[in-house]
Amino acid sequence: MNLLIYTSRKLTRMPAGSGVARAAGFTMIEVMMVVALIGILGAIALPSYTVFIIRGKIPDATSNLAAKRVQMEQFYQDSRTYASAPPCTSDTTSSKYFTFSCSVAGTATVFTLQAVGTGTMAGFSYTIDQSASKTTGAVPTGWSLPSPNTCWVTQKGGIC
Repeated sequence: MNLLIYTSRKLTRMPAGSGVARAAGFTMIEVMMVVALIGILGAIALPSYTVFIIRGKIPDATSNLAAKRVQMEQFYQDSRTYASAPPCTSDTTSSKYFTFSCSVAGTATVFTLQAVGTGTMAGFSYTIDQSASKTTGAVPTGWSLPSPNTCWVTQKGGIC
């Protein structure tokens, strides 16, 4: 009578009672190769994924700033001043990753809206004013400001 014994390489027919039995499984070299491969892929993928997640949160600031600017202009059309405009109040609730503030200067015909990152977005700062001039006030380490600074940075390297 023959026994069928499965090894990691092939199915082997062994004579019954030969006393030779081979354990099934992976060799240590195979396991070490898989662990090394997963480590290399993780080292490459994790930083890229982190940047991708950050880039996905930036539109939260830019879209809110654009919407608040439109609201400021609507208020100005009705009141002929930016002073006391509802969007020109400190706002910590409309975004999970940014806080918004506003300042009205001079004769109340000039304003600047600002979004400052919090939590995972700390280090980012964006502004827009009454003439729709966009600037990036600050970026975290590893990111660059654009040159000239006339846009909102959305990617590493100062790319808008």
